[in-house]
Amino acid sequence: MKRYIQVLKLFWTTAIAAELEYRLNFLIASLSSLGNLTGSLFGLFLFYRTGYTFQGWSWEEALVILGIFTLLQGVSATFLVPNLNRIVGHVQQGTLDFVLLKPISSQFWLSSRSISPWGMPDLIFGVVLIAYAGSQLGLGLNNYLISAIPIFFGIISLYSLWFMLGATSIWFVKIYNVTEVLRGLLEAGRFPMVAYPASYQFFFTFIVPVAFLTTVPAEAILGRSQVVWLVGAGALALGLLLVSGIFWRFALRFYTSASS
Repeated sequence: MKRYIQVLKLFWTTAIAAELEYRLNFLIASLSSLGNLTGSLFGLFLFYRTGYTFQGWSWEEALVILGIFTLLQGVSATFLVPNLNRIVGHVQQGTLDFVLLKPISSQFWLSSRSISPWGMPDLIFGVVLIAYAGSQLGLGLNNYLISAIPIFFGIISLYSLWFMLGATSIWFVKIYNVTEVLRGLLEAGRFPMVAYPASYQFFFTFIVPVAFLTTVPAEAILGRSQVVWLVGAGALALGLLLVSGIFWRFALRFYTSASS
């Protein structure tokens, strides 16, 4: 474990140093994130401006959902996109051979080799939005601490889904459109699940587990989450993580190296 932590520190130090050569990108990323957040707030406002509310969700509670969604966007842009989208490139160019030869888990290497500070604005905006909504609702520190658990589970689930899609590049080299489909489905997480018809709620809970990414953590912050959903979020995260490792090792059986 100590060796992996040292490697991770080296990875992220060099990645940040390389990214900071283009500091103007941070300003551009901040403006882009602010624009996206403004659009999301406006879209949510269109529902609530006439007094309409999603069943059981006030304006401030819906802001908590949007804040968690924005936070997860920041996590994706900072940690997932810079790494997992490059799996396709490694397969196409044959550089995956060099990864597999390293005395370290190839899944760990591919998942953590790079980090992008340009996702930080979304992380900051998400935390600010959650804190603002929480202050309006009178939430205490315990609410945030409890919600950290399902949020962590949500991040693990999101990573596992993204990694498994990246692993399919061994069979289907060009999968950029597939990852965009996943990102589009995850957009449903910016609203509470009760905003959708029953069939959609089933799909976004048990097929593509969007509900476990935003709605379940939001309910934990608000202090009304049932234990069964928290346990389900943990079981889902652990299950997807294990499946992602198994699926990656299975996919490597079909990988044809550049030298063969």
